[in-house]
Amino acid sequence: MNQYVDITLLASTFLTLFVIMDPPGLLPIFLSLTDTMTRDERKKAAIQATATSFGVITAFILFGRFILDFLHISLPALQLSGGLLLLIMAMELLMGRTGDTGSRTQVNVALVPLGTPLIAGPGAIVAGMLAGQQAWDVEGGPIAGWIAVVGAVVLMHVVLWMTMRFAGYLFGVLGEGGVSLLTRIAGLLLAAIAVQLMADAVFAFIDAAF
Repeated sequence: MNQYVDITLLASTFLTLFVIMDPPGLLPIFLSLTDTMTRDERKKAAIQATATSFGVITAFILFGRFILDFLHISLPALQLSGGLLLLIMAMELLMGRTGDTGSRTQVNVALVPLGTPLIAGPGAIVAGMLAGQQAWDVEGGPIAGWIAVVGAVVLMHVVLWMTMRFAGYLFGVLGEGGVSLLTRIAGLLLAAIAVQLMADAVFAFIDAAF
């Protein structure tokens, strides 16, 4: 088995992505963003968000460094922009404006902000890019390394999909009042995540300058 896949790289990549993407922490945010959807719409949103995240992570693992270099974008800039976008969404959650029909017609929340930058955010993108670089240097060879990275990414997105897929059952238990409370909590947590992302980006800019 080890000659076909590097178990150590698979496990380390999966655990890193799990901590960064945080499926349990995603649950209240997903519920709050989809509180006006039907069960079928919520299932569709779970698939779309998972597919979007998988596409973004895979693209950056394969071509991330080339994309950023071509556009002259630094990793801190990507991190700062993602933090700003999350902060805007956090303010909407805290003020209870996620159910506005106007905003729902303008953007599919399964794609933005769920798919990216919430799930496939700067941290997950960087982790994926680093795992892709490590795949070339494993003892079993690059094929075993790449199978490990791809396997970890696929497994992580299966976990994410299951988390969102069965979130509707929790919605039925909590009711509108419980989801409304979770919405405010999710907004607060999302704002903290956004601020942390932006702070890390600012410090990265400072380190690069000096």
